[in-house]
Amino acid sequence: MQITKEIKFKFVVATRENVENFWTHTATGRSLALYLSPSVEVSLFANNSRGLPEVYNEVIDQCTNDPAILIFAHDDLHILDFHWMHAIFNGLNHFGVVGLAGNKRRVPLQPSWAFIDENFTWDSLSNLSGLVAHGKSFPPEIINNFGPPFEEVKLLDGLLLAAFSEVLIKKDLKFDELFKFHFYDLDFCRQAENKGIKMGTIPLSLIHESRGSLGPEEWRQGYQNYLRKWGQ
Repeated sequence: MQITKEIKFKFVVATRENVENFWTHTATGRSLALYLSPSVEVSLFANNSRGLPEVYNEVIDQCTNDPAILIFAHDDLHILDFHWMHAIFNGLNHFGVVGLAGNKRRVPLQPSWAFIDENFTWDSLSNLSGLVAHGKSFPPEIINNFGPPFEEVKLLDGLLLAAFSEVLIKKDLKFDELFKFHFYDLDFCRQAENKGIKMGTIPLSLIHESRGSLGPEEWRQGYQNYLRKWGQ
């Protein structure tokens, strides 16, 4: 399957910045400004205070009669890969949902795709897949090489998730709006697994400015909601 002019890539991004500042001050906005074309659209939620699942679901619903490759992305991503469209498209020819980093297994009470307990103990690299750099600019402060990409996984990091809208709609897969920011990605992956949707990692070069925020009260409330929903 090849990329054709009929295939549309739609970034879905929520930001606390206003529209102008998104395009000039955020990493994702500045990156996307370089790649805009007739085949690339941005569904931007500026001045946003809603949870990510709520805005993501809004765009999924909008795609019922306007299909696209949906890319749910944080607003602090420096996209360095000039061929990002091909990386995502090729990944979606193998998996129903793709991301940049993930875990090939799940364990009870797992608080993150990468950690196996509340002490934030890293899982073995043999179970992890993907690569993500962190920092504010290029070259990045660090490159986290978790393992070879193009691996089927059970959990994906939510910094960037992509899927054909038709797959999400056909399988009735949406984000649970119980989760505002933390745990929406783990929950989404659990739902995808239950619906028989394969997930996998892809090679795509970017820098994520944030390293996550694990441990604060908002995160712990999300963790408790996640455990109440799934039981483990």
